[in-house]
Amino acid sequence: MNNTKHKGVIGYWLRSFIGVLVFFLLAGCNDQVSESAAEIVETVKAKHSEIIWHVKAIHPNGHFIDVKALDKDGNIIDIKAIQDADQRQLMDVRALKGSERLPVKILVSDDKFAPVKAIDSDGVIYDIKALSADEGTLDVKGVRRAGNIIDIKAINKKGAFYGIKAISPEGQLNDVKGVKMSDEKMEMKVFGVDIHAHIKAVPQAGCATESPIWHIKAIHPDGAIVDVKAMDEAGKIYDVKALYKSGQQQLMDVKALVGNQQLPVKILVSDDILSPVKAIGNDGTIFNIKALSKTEGTLDVKGVREAGNIIDIKAVNKEGAYY
Repeated sequence: MNNTKHKGVIGYWLRSFIGVLVFFLLAGCNDQVSESAAEIVETVKAKHSEIIWHVKAIHPNGHFIDVKALDKDGNIIDIKAIQDADQRQLMDVRALKGSERLPVKILVSDDKFAPVKAIDSDGVIYDIKALSADEGTLDVKGVRRAGNIIDIKAINKKGAFYGIKAISPEGQLNDVKGVKMSDEKMEMKVFGVDIHAHIKAVPQAGCATESPIWHIKAIHPDGAIVDVKAMDEAGKIYDVKALYKSGQQQLMDVKALVGNQQLPVKILVSDDILSPVKAIGNDGTIFNIKALSKTEGTLDVKGVREAGNIIDIKAVNKEGAYY
């Protein structure tokens, strides 16, 4: 599979699977909502100067440990997270080999801990290691899966796990995680190598909760909460919820609850300026996703702006303002 096809497949899955999940407002973290409720943004792909984030393991005593790719001769290659759009919710992690940016993936394996590797266009595989001045070379592995997220850790000789972070030049922190796009053991091939999951830098999870159901709401500029629902052709209304069920908050499924079914909510392929957000029944029935305002009536819910692998989801009022 060539690199262009690889990017196309990833883009398709990220658009349809992740874009909807991340940018719905998830009630329960209201203290972390920093965006203006009435933000008006252009419906074009965001342009952003590239920012390179460092990737480090964190030792329990607080110091950083370099995370690098190593070839078979022991040559060291930098590992970085790339912020190339106006979002840091889902950033690619790459090995920078000269002018090449090699994908970093979790490979298909039956090992207890999942192998994390970089892959070049010839199918050559590079080990990912943490290089500690005190403890030598440490493996970097996927150690635990929670839903669609796989914890990535550096493992010392005694089996202790060290977290891995992406660090911006301004000191912002993201977690480095494995991200699953499907339930299949092998999601795809990259340069002939079987891939289990993708390595991304994602926001650190906050405001921990054990509540299994998170409400989906739009926020009106006057502070009112607006219900977001699924509607069938007859106008019958169904709940739309985010489901917390895997011990992680970075990537939660958003579903329409229709009877005893949990229907996927997706962004559909469209040439429209604003992308259609719909729920899809098992028989292919399409349910509209709407915001139901007591003062403004039924508002469309659309994808309005793409920034890298993330698509902003907004309720759109009759004047074109975004909530």
